Amino acid sequence: MKDKDIHNIAIVLAGGTGSRLGCDIPKQFLAIAGKTVIEHTVDVFENNRNIDEIAIVVHPAYIGMMEGIVARNSWTKVKKILEGGKERYNSSLAAIKAYASVDDDINMLFHDAARPMVDDRIINDVISSLEHYSAVTAAVATTDTILEVDAKGDNLVSIPNRKMLRQCQTPQGFKKSVISKAYELGMNDPDFNPTDDCGVVKKYLPTVNIAIVEGADYNIKLTNKKDVSVLEILLTNRDNYCL
Repeated sequence: MKDKDIHNIAIVLAGGTGSRLGCDIPKQFLAIAGKTVIEHTVDVFENNRNIDEIAIVVHPAYIGMMEGIVARNSWTKVKKILEGGKERYNSSLAAIKAYASVDDDINMLFHDAARPMVDDRIINDVISSLEHYSAVTAAVATTDTILEVDAKGDNLVSIPNRKMLRQCQTPQGFKKSVISKAYELGMNDPDFNPTDDCGVVKKYLPTVNIAIVEGADYNIKLTNKKDVSVLEILLTNRDNYCL
């Protein structure tokens, strides 16, 4: 499946401080099912045959901790530990800048460190889709009815058809030239404040088609305290879920 001429780089985004979880350390460094969350996540990319290189973006205060984790695990694909910024997009931008001088013939897969249940099937599907598209995201169907509300959040405006809705996940994959150009345009916008990388491409390169590949219900993001116990079960029984 892997095109030998295409270099696939996984960008693990771990720059957040996880304030919503209410812990003393960022959520990606919490120990769940015998390892830190980020160890579970990086292990998957390290062991995926189609990933050539990994870059990890972390908060400046945790660079040393991350270096220790990389050494402890003897990950051979981790080539860069980068300093993240205040917002999520600052971490993506740090990775884009770090590979600015590299040939454009590479794929960049951006993944949230706090999604440790990502698996080979999802990663491989994103990479396969990049053979035909310049931008791809994993997503799952929305099972609940979604309400659109007004700016104050207390009045119903509309109920979108959920058959047309998806919940976005990561990894999100891009040709380097596309994500670089999208961020270049975005950084010149004084109102630039994206929530994910596909959103940057969609807004600033609207003619670029963004493909959807099937994510997984278990590919959840550690966000709140209740997610800790759920991930404990999922990670302990990973072989029963992941492909």
